[in-house]
Amino acid sequence: MAKPNYTFEKRQKELAKKKKKEEKRLKKLGQGPEEAHTEQAPSTDGDT
Repeated sequence: MAKPNYTFEKRQKELAKKKKKEEKRLKKLGQGPEEAHTEQAPSTDGDT
């Protein structure tokens, strides 16, 4: 029988927890997670 990969499971759990925490933080700020992803996109004005 194959050995369970506990590190993978732990990492997935941590990522899920981090994602949930970020969504809660964004909700607290008054914006949904889909709005936040569009605002975080880098602007490409070309004024360099």
